[in-house]
Amino acid sequence: MKFLIDNIWLIGLALLSGGALAWPSLKQRGQRITLLQATQLLNQNKAVVIDVRSKDDYAAGHLRDARNIPLAELSNRTGELEKLKGKRLITVCQTGVASARAVAILKKAGFTDAASLEGGIAAWQAQNLPLTK
Repeated sequence: MKFLIDNIWLIGLALLSGGALAWPSLKQRGQRITLLQATQLLNQNKAVVIDVRSKDDYAAGHLRDARNIPLAELSNRTGELEKLKGKRLITVCQTGVASARAVAILKKAGFTDAASLEGGIAAWQAQNLPLTK
């Protein structure tokens, strides 16, 4: 017990630094989907892909049957997706950061089943998965 009292500051510092290291993994960043899950859903036609990259990036290569709605325009164009409210939506960007913001926008608009592709197009290409132009 004396050890704990004598070293309370060190113990507190250790707990604080451990919490700081664990915080990013505990923080809720929206729903994400792995490459394997996305591939399975796309092969079974159970999901619709929303590519939130720019038109030029989309034209350079995108997932099969993806719809291009740049992130800056997404909140104004959610009406185009109204008929898809019952389907699974997968948002895609270059690295997975912007698509996570897109999921938040879609959830605010009432789309309950939306997820961001982990790693985005960069991870997709790293696994040599196909893109269409």
